[in-house]
Amino acid sequence: MVAAGGGGEPSQLPSSAAAAVLVQSVSMPEGTSQVSGYDFNKGINYEELFKSYIRTGYQATSVGQAIEEINRMIRWRLSDEPIAEDEQEHMRDPLVRSTTKCKIFLGYTSNLVSSGLRETIRFLVQHKLVDCIVASAGGVEEDIIKCLGPTYLGAFHLSGADLRKKGLNRIGNLLVPNDNYCKFEDWVMPVLDQLLKEQKEEGTIWTPSKIIHRLGQTIDNPESIYYWAYKNNIPVYCPALTDGSLGDMIYFHSYKNPGLIIDIAADIRAINNEAVFAKKTGVVILGGGVVKHHICNANLMRNGADFAVYINTGQEFDGSDAGARPDEAVSWGKIRMTAQPVKVYADATVVFPIIVAETFAKEVHDNRG
Repeated sequence: MVAAGGGGEPSQLPSSAAAAVLVQSVSMPEGTSQVSGYDFNKGINYEELFKSYIRTGYQATSVGQAIEEINRMIRWRLSDEPIAEDEQEHMRDPLVRSTTKCKIFLGYTSNLVSSGLRETIRFLVQHKLVDCIVASAGGVEEDIIKCLGPTYLGAFHLSGADLRKKGLNRIGNLLVPNDNYCKFEDWVMPVLDQLLKEQKEEGTIWTPSKIIHRLGQTIDNPESIYYWAYKNNIPVYCPALTDGSLGDMIYFHSYKNPGLIIDIAADIRAINNEAVFAKKTGVVILGGGVVKHHICNANLMRNGADFAVYINTGQEFDGSDAGARPDEAVSWGKIRMTAQPVKVYADATVVFPIIVAETFAKEVHDNRG
């Protein structure tokens, strides 16, 4: 041993170092999942690969949890719950209870409809896998515009000034020719004329959801989300209907053929009642902003959604609604305290098709089999 303050080293491991490094662990609770990824030595099996996500860690685990949460929404039936003392008589019928499902709200931002995720969303609406939609204005018009002209792949780095000179609009790494919006104007102006005609002659009160219903009817194209929403009578709410090209067209129309009135009050009553009178609700929200808040706020009216999945890249440090974790919504009563909500921090174009493949799509294809 050397004296304190000497220049040599001790001959034994310092007890303080050993105590710091060799801390004893408590036993993990029984049933705690162990981290384990997919073993490609077993071959290429995408179903098993996706099942392994929940054990993989990081955002793969969040994707796995989102799959589980959505499957809980899909599989829930009123017959899973005890009969409440104040339950209406017809809701006590075993057949009614076994066929009463969770009402699923789907929300998404316009950029996702501009992308190839549009086809995933259309699949959900085509097969009546969701019950209520909230979209941004772009999320409506971009679907219709794609029926009139294609969107192309470009690159994030393309010069905005060069694209402007060429009449090409950039959405991330996508390109939309400005001619597509000219085609949209030619297509939508007669629709707006007809809305105004029915308003004047029949007293029709137009709400954003009724307008979207008419757009889906008029486009009459099975590639369209809103064609299927019309066919399946799935309501589509858009509280910011004028915030996009559709708003531009309404602005132009107000000079060409003035007088069209759009009632947003009726739609807030309608979407709130969608939540209030549902026995169980689930929310799947891609992106943030108005679509996220509008769905969550409707569910406040019933003291919160029972199931919830958020998919976005927003962070909570700036206090934004997009970045807020589900637990913040719990504090507002927008998600129930008993819920097991999930937020996936990811680009929805990457992860949502995987989630759909392991949830909604299986419902369709398994039932066909």
